[in-house]
Amino acid sequence: MFQQRRTDNLFQAAATTVALIYHMTVYKLRKGERSPIASLLMTMMRSIVMVGVFMVLYLVLGVRRSPLGGNFIVYIMTGIFMFMTHLQAVGAVMGAEGPTSALMKHTPMNPAIAIAASALAALYQQVIASIVLLLLVHTFIEPVVIDRPYACLGMLILAWFSGCCVGIVFRALRPWSPRAIGIISQLYRRMNMFTSGKMFVANTLPGFMLQMFDWNPLFHIIDQTRGYAFLNYSPHNSNLMYPIYVSLALAMIGLMGDFVTRNKVSLSWSAGR
Repeated sequence: MFQQRRTDNLFQAAATTVALIYHMTVYKLRKGERSPIASLLMTMMRSIVMVGVFMVLYLVLGVRRSPLGGNFIVYIMTGIFMFMTHLQAVGAVMGAEGPTSALMKHTPMNPAIAIAASALAALYQQVIASIVLLLLVHTFIEPVVIDRPYACLGMLILAWFSGCCVGIVFRALRPWSPRAIGIISQLYRRMNMFTSGKMFVANTLPGFMLQMFDWNPLFHIIDQTRGYAFLNYSPHNSNLMYPIYVSLALAMIGLMGDFVTRNKVSLSWSAGR
């Protein structure tokens, strides 16, 4: 414990970083619950509740089949999975340990490892929960047919990546004004309940309504996912490259802001709040 950790080459440094990210990811998975299984079950329950609420809502409105002509449950899940993955990534990255955390007192640790571990833990939970939920529906309710499943998985990862980029921006701004950024982040999550487009088909929107949703990268991701999930649906009002460009831009802004914040932040900032 009294020896300074040193790496002799680039490979050893990379292996040490990967090992730290792995252990921090496990720590994140076990932090909220007694075991990773319990944490995974809670994630599945949140997805099941969301799917159930929207199915009841559609039944109340008289919608008993998918507007795209395919599997009704797949139509709902393509919106719910992307929405949940995006918001979980935002919350995980935003809540990652900062430079004043007690974990940062250990020499190998740094904020980048904490961010990567939080993001990977959120991705792991959402991917496993989505796969298990699809298997349960396919086994006990009705067969689930997805036209291009690997492309849908890629869109799930894109939803996660865009959420991480948004979370980095909130994380960089939060130490300067925790209450205001907390309110703004909650407002962003509530707005996505409507502006993400998970409740309707983008191709059916008129031009004057499309302007209310096409600013949101998650709207494009969900619509493109449905284009991959359904054989007879071709998205016309969304673009695959838009969320990629926006995510990369937010990532650069967030990383630069996080660098400035790490150089300025101190434990005394919260003394007067």
